[in-house]
Amino acid sequence: MEQNNLPEVLLISSYPPRECGIATYSHDLLDALKTQFNDTFKVTVCALENEYEHHNYPNQVAYLLDTSDAYSYMELAQRIEANQSVKLVILQHEFGFFVNHKGALIHLLQSISVPVIITFHTVLPNPNVGLLAHIQELVDSVQCVTVMTNHAAHILQTDYQIDANKIMVIAHGTHLVKPVPPDLLKLKYGFEGRFILSTFGLISSGKSIETTLRALPDIIKHHPNVLFLVIGKTHPTVLKHEGEHYRQVLENIVVELKLQDYVQFVNYYLPLQTLLEYLQLTTIYLFTSKDPHQAVSGTFSYAISSGCPIISTPIPHAREVLLNNAGFLVDFEDVIQLKEAVIYLLDNTILRDEMRLNGLHKMACTAWQNSAIAHALLFENYSNEYTPLKYTWPAINVSHVYELTTHFAMIQFAKINRPDIDSGYTVDDNARAMIALCMQYAHSQNSLDLKYIRIYLGFIRFCMQPNGRFLNYVSSSGVFTDQNSENNLDDANGRVVWALGYLVSLENILPTDLVEEATRLLELSLTAIVSVHSTRAIAFAIKGLYYYNSVVPNQQCKILATTLAHRLERMFAHESELGWDWYESYLTYANAVLPEAMLCAYQITGEKLFKQVAYKTFNFLLFITFTPAGIKLISNQSWKHKGVSTASFGEQPIDVAYTILALDRFYEVFGEQLYLQKMYTAFAWFLGHNHLHQIIYNPSTGGCYDGLEEHHVNLNQGAESTLSYLLARLTLEKYTLEYTGHEVLLHEHAYM
Repeated sequence: MEQNNLPEVLLISSYPPRECGIATYSHDLLDALKTQFNDTFKVTVCALENEYEHHNYPNQVAYLLDTSDAYSYMELAQRIEANQSVKLVILQHEFGFFVNHKGALIHLLQSISVPVIITFHTVLPNPNVGLLAHIQELVDSVQCVTVMTNHAAHILQTDYQIDANKIMVIAHGTHLVKPVPPDLLKLKYGFEGRFILSTFGLISSGKSIETTLRALPDIIKHHPNVLFLVIGKTHPTVLKHEGEHYRQVLENIVVELKLQDYVQFVNYYLPLQTLLEYLQLTTIYLFTSKDPHQAVSGTFSYAISSGCPIISTPIPHAREVLLNNAGFLVDFEDVIQLKEAVIYLLDNTILRDEMRLNGLHKMACTAWQNSAIAHALLFENYSNEYTPLKYTWPAINVSHVYELTTHFAMIQFAKINRPDIDSGYTVDDNARAMIALCMQYAHSQNSLDLKYIRIYLGFIRFCMQPNGRFLNYVSSSGVFTDQNSENNLDDANGRVVWALGYLVSLENILPTDLVEEATRLLELSLTAIVSVHSTRAIAFAIKGLYYYNSVVPNQQCKILATTLAHRLERMFAHESELGWDWYESYLTYANAVLPEAMLCAYQITGEKLFKQVAYKTFNFLLFITFTPAGIKLISNQSWKHKGVSTASFGEQPIDVAYTILALDRFYEVFGEQLYLQKMYTAFAWFLGHNHLHQIIYNPSTGGCYDGLEEHHVNLNQGAESTLSYLLARLTLEKYTLEYTGHEVLLHEHAYM
């Protein structure tokens, strides 16, 4: 659907190029909403101005509100009412914006017939009679209130008597950051060999930067290589009324304490990417606000999400976020506490790393992508017109796959997004990687992909044994580990047959030497694969035979596929009963590969029994795993046993990927639109259509998180999960045009 025909959400807020924290917040929110839901609704902006603030705005700013002019409020209400495309309004509220015309603001909200959501950026405790009445009247004029901390929500309920059902907590959004080694960034900016302390934001006396300056002399005695960066311009409002007085006070303290070699003022409103690089090279971030009522800080959020260990004064936001060893709290304007905390952290590298990881885990749920999802759910819930959410597919990105791959093979695990070389390698992951990169090469024809396909094929060759079977586990030093004797290797062997068959099926586009080598290894492995009895090993092998047979039709493939498929069919005949159309008495992982393999066997042999069993068992699986709310995967905490309920959490990306691969094949064979719709719904699981409403795919790294738990996402981005996402995304690529014009109903409310 074209943007002009989409329902419109109007965002009333300060907006860039105005230099203001809420303007930056609103820009980031709008950008995230556009990235996540570009085909669901469009967001336009009403920029807040006053007699001192006038700017040239980008195209998304369609309205202006002069907050110093009472008539401007009335005019805005009339324009909103005249525009029938506007279906919902969201107002970003800060007391300073509306100090002159509080009554006009109330009248504006009461004059708008479409639903209004108000976001309070500041919630003051212990209100006087006038403030209490004003806030209550504001809230009575809107459908929903959002705040950014639980503390702020509590104050609204207890101090303002606001109904808890009308309040929603949506944390301040943060940017997903692709980590860059700090030493490289220090080299880039000329800070080599220094411990970097930093603070940033629009400068005003409320930041109490002098507290850090007073603490620096003692810090320097312990760590003479410290450098303190004060990043940011003076706040425009402060500049108008006070000029650069506060900055001059700070500069005088620097001279007084002889800190010229230890303090650097970066007097710029930095571009986002530059700011994030400054934060990533920071050793300790210092947040020293002296306002105990400051509800939330965007600067604080950006710092912790960039991996900065943090020392902060105890504003409510910091007290919530820095629990469980994610940072240190120090009292307001307490030079001694600040000094001691900095020295202790600089002395303790392990603790800093622990705080960095704890902070990243704490802030993952606040990514702007997740904030966009939370806001979109509100829009869906409160809009007078139901608009189903349609998640935008990210561009294909294989960079994390490359980073996980050494010259030898693909590494098994990652710590967050950093490859964990100590975890070693598996033939499982390298088989999956070879399939994914073959799919990617077919899509992109990028010669760099061939380099990695050769690596994965070489590792498969390394793992092959004289008897035609493959060992799975290899240490980081290239030695087969004891795990190979302790674990069932059938599934890994089946997966390799799938990978080799898939490579051979692309003989028309891949170099001849790759196809010949894969064919040789595949034919050697077939003598061993006939002896497997694991259901999934059988299924993977049948898929490999299907691909091999598609370009090299031969009787051996048909006979072997028939033999293996009959094993699955007999399992189905033994276990199935009324209400349980499955091959086993339980559902575990990668379930969708079983009916898909039966359909592959039908495609190879033409045996209708295989097609019937495939259809019956796949539809049974879809009935179990799809609800009106979306896909709900079999939990790896308890699996799904016949007649027994399973846990509601413990979902893994591999299950979504195999479901999408199977849906793709069933759609091709049967042509039922239901399969196509479920493909889109399943893929949206990666993008936030899940019980936590959080992204599982990280677009900044190209990696996929390892799992969806009951209350959190596992942030490690290992090989299996990253490849699972990539396989799913590449499978859907051929449906891009259909998806663009296809309305997919995602009933998010059922999760709430």
